Parts: sequence; structure tokens; C-alpha cells
Amino acid sequence: MRLRKRTTRHATTVCAAVLLAAATLMTAPARAAGGDETLTADPSATWQTDGIVWTVEYARGVVYVGGTFDSVRPPGAQPGENEVARENFAAFDARSGALLPCAPSFAGGGDTVRALKASRDGAVLYAGGSFTTAAGTPVASAAALNTADCSLRSDFRPAMSSFVRAIETTDGAVYLGGDFMLADGKARARVAAFRPDGALLPFAADIDAPVRALKAAPEHGKLLVGGEFNEVNGAEQHALVALHPSTGATVTSYPGWLPRRSSVRSIARDDTHFYVGAEGRGTGIFDGRLAGRLSGGEMVWKDYCLGATQAVVVHGGVLYSGSHAHDCSRTPGGFPEHHDRQHFLANSAGDGRLLHWFPDTNGGTGEQNGPRALVMAEGTLWAGGEFTTVNDRPQQSLTRFAAGPDTGAPEDPPRLRAADSGPRRTTLTWRAAWDRDDAELTYLIYRDGVRVAARKQASTSWDRPDMTYADPVTPGSRHRYTIAVTDGENTSPQSAPVDVTAAAGPRSAQGL
Repeated sequence: MRLRKRTTRHATTVCAAVLLAAATLMTAPARAAGGDETLTADPSATWQTDGIVWTVEYARGVVYVGGTFDSVRPPGAQPGENEVARENFAAFDARSGALLPCAPSFAGGGDTVRALKASRDGAVLYAGGSFTTAAGTPVASAAALNTADCSLRSDFRPAMSSFVRAIETTDGAVYLGGDFMLADGKARARVAAFRPDGALLPFAADIDAPVRALKAAPEHGKLLVGGEFNEVNGAEQHALVALHPSTGATVTSYPGWLPRRSSVRSIARDDTHFYVGAEGRGTGIFDGRLAGRLSGGEMVWKDYCLGATQAVVVHGGVLYSGSHAHDCSRTPGGFPEHHDRQHFLANSAGDGRLLHWFPDTNGGTGEQNGPRALVMAEGTLWAGGEFTTVNDRPQQSLTRFAAGPDTGAPEDPPRLRAADSGPRRTTLTWRAAWDRDDAELTYLIYRDGVRVAARKQASTSWDRPDMTYADPVTPGSRHRYTIAVTDGENTSPQSAPVDVTAAAGPRSAQGL
């Protein structure tokens, strides 16, 4: 796995004034401050759908995808090309990415699958959304599959009165969250719990608006619940609350964590902390991510990027997120307001600073929010959503990022310019390039086809400093210069040449 270097805007500005000489090209991976490691920003070949992917889940070597779509197509295929019918659900080999034959249809109602969650042992896959049939069998917005043979289970057929938007599992319970008010004909306001065999449990909570996210922490006696609500169990609880996993009683409140016009869209956890992705509407909102302690409920960090966060997942000390961030100026390592939205981000799970990991999508179809769902599968990050491009290349609704190899050369490779020189040197200038997953790049300078220097510089897409190199030459001599840039594994083509005649006398040089 490559080690990535974190770069803040301040750090790149300081580095712009410093030229670091390197006698030989360094090929070791860049190290981030604090040792943070990220995945590569280069997507692996992935199948696509013809609609929106709302949810992705992993179990026993398979990645399951749910959404609103009619077909899937191979990597690189254009819309309508080599399509294979899949009605709102598809399954892929987690390692190879190959399409698998598991293909029950989920249809009727709103014709959409919004939540997938595997049992703790991976033997069962639970599905929720808005549909009235699963594999041709009547259901009511929730169902379950046996992962061994992709068959529909006959014992888990809850009757939900409306949308199911979130599912969580423990060893003894399956929790559903969404818009519903009834479960199996019993009052259950937006959250309900069932035994794995489908029997409704007495767990109940009164929540006044839709639930969007669930995350269990049974070892702490908590079920974390996020959504659009303002009141839970008769008390003010805005967007985030922890309930007792057996009774539904309020266990922990999080007052002031999110402003009134923000809601929780996703919750992830590791051994000690939980992480929240939020969406806001209007002014004075919170759109970013925050971390809290599972044990006591204290906030650990909060970033303030603007651009709604739809999904979060934590892996290897890094919190990956899907959003449409456009202003992260208040977050360490972040970027100022700009018009090009950034749809993937990586925060240090420990302190929240942004790491140098910038693969991207477009907004895509629907609400044009780009990524909608994330899951880690055997060390690979799978992302689904409504996007139609990834890293500026066509790719619809599904993509994935592995630990390696790093295959992407730096973006916007430099173009040389000749600058003022003294009688015994030629001065070259260029603007720094940038890379999606390496903060520090090495610039290779060639004179007459032979490399004469290497310079290192940290940069980002929003902060690309000007660089300079003074080459000692014989007065009056004529030379041809080119430059290339490398991230240590991938090197750009050499630039267009610049022909320069060194000055014969003081303070006059000419680039031809």
C-alpha cells in the first residue's frame, strides 16, 4: 500500500519558496505526516449501471449493489452497449469485479433498493427500499437473501408501511430505519427491530421524521440513529441520537452537534469512535464530517467542508467520504471555495485533517450529488452513486479504488519557459503540476536529452507554485531543454522543448 503525503495550503505556499535538490530520482512512496496511508486514487475497471446506485454492501467475497436501474454493462462500455438485465440489484466478485449470476429483481412500489446490509456472519443479505416484489415474491419494502445461493428467504418478510432507507444488524436483531410508521401492522415510528427469523421485537422509539442511517455499538449498549428528525421519544434530539438496542429508549444525546438545518446521511464506526456524514440546506449549515467517542459520546473532531456528505466509511485509520465539497477552507489540509466540486475526500480518522487523496466524479444524474454509497471489500473501496464520470473519464454509477498499483501520472504536466539569465547560466521556470494521490512530486530537467537535475515540490490542484531552475552553462552555448514530472511510479511525457542560447555577456539571455 502506498503511503501518501498530506499537504496543507499553508505548507504548499511555504514550499514554493524552497527548491530541494535531488541527485537521483527518488522512487520510494511519499510519507504522510503521522503515517497516514490512503488507497490509490486510480479507479480499477468496474461494471456500470444505467441508473443510480443508492447502496453497496459486502459479504463473503461478493459486493452487492442496490439502486434504481434496469441493467448493468461492462467496464468501458457506453450506455446501451453490451447491457445485461438487472432490476435494481446486482452482485459482483469482490476481487475481480466480475458480474455474478445472482440477480433477483426488486420491483414495484418505488422500484428502488435503498439499503443493503449483511448479517454479522455474512450468511444473509437484508434489503430495504420501496418495492413490492423480490425475486417475484410479494414483499413490503424489505426482504432477505441467502448469500450462499442467492435465494430469497421465506422467514424474513416484514411488512413496512413506507420507505426503508437504512438497515443495521447485530447477532440477535435486524434494525430498519426509514419513513414508515407501521411494521407488521404495529406502531413503529421510523425505526423498528426484528429477530433474524423475521419476528418483530418490542424495541420501539418515537421519531418525528425519517431515519437515514443506523450503526450498532452493542458493546456500548447503543444503536446510533441519524436522519432528519428533531424529536425522539418526546424530547428534542436533532439529527443524531443513541438508543438502547433492546428497548429503544434514549441512551445518549448529542446537543449542538448539528445545526437545525442539517441532517445525518451516513454513520460509520471503528473500534472506539463513530463518524457522521451530514447534509445541510440553507445558510449556517453543517455539510461535513465529525467524529465522536463511542464510549462516552464526546465529540473528537469536526470538519466544516461545505458540500453535502452522502456517505462515509472508515478503513485503516482513514475516513473516506462521498460528497460534493466545494469549500474546505476551515478544515486543516483543505481547499478554498472553488467552482469545481470535489466528490471524494479522505480525512485522518484521528484528527480530521484532510489527506492528499483526490479522485473525483461529476455530479451525474438525479440530484447531481455524485457518490451516494461506500463500502470496503477486502481492502478495496467500492463507491456507488449517480455520477457518470470518474477522474474525467466515462464511468456510470459504480467505481472502486484499491491499495495499488498507482497508475496515474501527475496532472497538468509542466511547460518550460526561459527566463532572465546571467552569463554562465540558463534559468528555466515552470508551474508545478499536481497529482491525485501524491502531494510531493519530482521534476526531471533534461539538457540536450540528458537529465541534469531533479527538483521536488509539494502541490495541490488549487495551489500550484511557480518553480525555477538555474542551469550552469558555457557562455554563448546553445541548448535544448525539456522537463517531465513523476510521482515516483508514473512519469509524464517530456514537455515540448525550449531552445536557449546562453548569454555571452552579463544579464542577457535569449530563449528561441
